[in-house]
Amino acid sequence: MSLSHTRPLSAAAVAAAVTIGAALVPAAPAPAAADSPRIHTIQGTTRVSPYAGQEVADVPGIVTAVNRFGSARGFWFQDPEGDDDPRTSEALFVFTAATTPDVRPGDDVRVSGTVTEYSPGSGLQTITQLADARWTVVGSGADIPSAVLLDTDTVPDAYAPDHGGDISGLELKPDTYALDFWEAHEHMLVRVDDAPVVGPTDRFNALWVTTKDDQNRSPRGGTVYGDYADPNSGRLKVESLIPYAERPFPRADVGDVLAGTTQGPLYYSRWGGYQLRATQLGRHVDNELPREVADEHRDWELSVATYNVENLSAADDQEKVDGLARGVAHNLGSPDIVGLEEIQDDNGPVDDGTVDADETLSRFVAAIKDAGGPAYQWRQINPEDGADGGQPGGNIRNVFLFNPDRVAFVDREGGDATTPVEVVEGADGRAALSVSPGRIAPGDEAWRSSRKPLVGEFVFEGRTVFVVTNHFGSKRGDQPMHGLRQPPERTSEVQRNAQAERVREFTDELAAVDPAANVMVIGDLNDFEFSRTLEILTADGGLDNPALELPAGERYNYVFDGNSQMLDHMLLSGAAADRARYRIVRTNSEFHDQVSDHDPQVVRFRPLTGDAKVDRREDRRYYSGAGRP
Repeated sequence: MSLSHTRPLSAAAVAAAVTIGAALVPAAPAPAAADSPRIHTIQGTTRVSPYAGQEVADVPGIVTAVNRFGSARGFWFQDPEGDDDPRTSEALFVFTAATTPDVRPGDDVRVSGTVTEYSPGSGLQTITQLADARWTVVGSGADIPSAVLLDTDTVPDAYAPDHGGDISGLELKPDTYALDFWEAHEHMLVRVDDAPVVGPTDRFNALWVTTKDDQNRSPRGGTVYGDYADPNSGRLKVESLIPYAERPFPRADVGDVLAGTTQGPLYYSRWGGYQLRATQLGRHVDNELPREVADEHRDWELSVATYNVENLSAADDQEKVDGLARGVAHNLGSPDIVGLEEIQDDNGPVDDGTVDADETLSRFVAAIKDAGGPAYQWRQINPEDGADGGQPGGNIRNVFLFNPDRVAFVDREGGDATTPVEVVEGADGRAALSVSPGRIAPGDEAWRSSRKPLVGEFVFEGRTVFVVTNHFGSKRGDQPMHGLRQPPERTSEVQRNAQAERVREFTDELAAVDPAANVMVIGDLNDFEFSRTLEILTADGGLDNPALELPAGERYNYVFDGNSQMLDHMLLSGAAADRARYRIVRTNSEFHDQVSDHDPQVVRFRPLTGDAKVDRREDRRYYSGAGRP
């Protein structure tokens, strides 16, 4: 890479300056060469520069920011004049790799180099930049161009054109689509004032704000994702260009505010798309978002919870184990049954053939008891080594915890990693499981490299309850919503839909043998309440989703890229669902100091007996509004 430059106040710069008192002030920026393209000409009116791959010389502009960190260092410079075309950006990034450029904000520069379109990943938009750059500083102390204020009305509500393919060659429509607006301001200075935080600070020192105060906001201050057609165009990621020692990055939760001005150049990354790289950070206002606690337990109700514990293993530090344990014992109120997802084997990601998880589970249940919870027992099935996806070596699986003082687990031998559980008719003519615990169709192609559902048969006050805890295939491989293809393809849905079909077949078999069976399908289904995956499980006489009874602004248990969304679910068979008290307990997803990236949920209900007269009498007695007499 060729890098050449001069610092300001050279003899030429001094000659170009005027004296005011004792201060040396630069004159107006020197004119560019007559044949030098302006930045807006290089940027063009589409996502790809008309100069891509070509050399340009002496491109004029004012340095607005410098990236002094990492392997993608460089500086941004912006044309203070512009062409008044809303489609063309007035700024560029000069890429200097691992070399820190010797420029400062306010330097008046002339930059030469190769125009490149850099893609941070497959299917992503490209970053127009100058590489192999050479520059000359012809003055310093110039006025930095004003930042574009991003407020409620600045960014369009519509997210992207419904093009059905690659949008890179389309003419930008920044007044119509958010992605076009962002692209038309690529590298330019932008700012947000009093920005609401909608995604908590992560371990990489980044957070999400919204530029639209009223866009699908939750009561707790987030932005709720409730429809593929409305990805919440006001979301914007914030990272910092300020050295941490000078200005520590705020540890913010959803509902907090960056008060005052947050300002910097607009950049693009594979991790979340467009982002503001802050040269000025607003003051963090902690609005003290509370962690929720489930309402009081009724002893005549069965309580069932689901909790994705994010790759918990015996190799984790005690702080994580204790944090998750407090969530079960305190925030969830010590449910009778807990379906766990993402339990790893005893040595976690060490890939040495270990599949047993007794040490992981022993530590966890001991920590729950220490936190004031019951002495839980567990049931699970060790997977085949490396067959169930997740973190390599972790041998992730689903697990049941249960309180033996409240419920009994029906153990039937024969359940293992490869034996499918079947629905059979019991001696009383009611539905039963062939093995318990068991796995649904573990050899089916739907579960290739994915967690198999764990099914258990429980008894509460003489009433049988079937629980299926799940962790469907992830969204890995889907095209990002900020990528080049619009609308993005969601290829991972194919496997989840097949998984939902296998689970639906199983629950339909239970209902065929016993229409009054108490059935629950719970866990991390890795898809939204409006998705085809959930439709397969709930449509046409299927299971009931109590989350749909919540206001739209409260349907979330996970926060991703500033979108509060619903990935974990608790579904019930119809008659039992009429008795369900459902609660999402918000303890993790909105907080920077989360012990898991998922919020747990709990359902409390009195299981049906299957005797219509008894069940009707109980409906009047227990669910008439007055509670148990």
